[in-house]
Amino acid sequence: MVQSKTALFDIHLQQSAELFKALSHPARLAILKHLAETRTCITGDITEEIPLSRTTVNQHLKELKKAGLIQGTIEGVRTNYCLDLLRIMNFRNEALKFLEELSTAGKNICC
Repeated sequence: MVQSKTALFDIHLQQSAELFKALSHPARLAILKHLAETRTCITGDITEEIPLSRTTVNQHLKELKKAGLIQGTIEGVRTNYCLDLLRIMNFRNEALKFLEELSTAGKNICC
């Protein structure tokens, strides 16, 4: 069995990397921002808000859902999308902790 090189790293780093990867596209950021601004779950098509094709938007929604940043529930032929606020807050705390570690360690660098 071949082990992924990602598996060589701490589980928290792996999880953070997956979340940062999910945030690495402007369309995904726009989707998250739109969901946050509407302050409600969105039912149906959000391609009117995102300047991409429905298929492309759906792929980005799939990636955000896979990362756990949004939730999607199916009701008949419609899907409701909303932010997973608990997951977002947990990620926020982990990201701040990680960045704090970097900035604290950086005080001793002299280049």
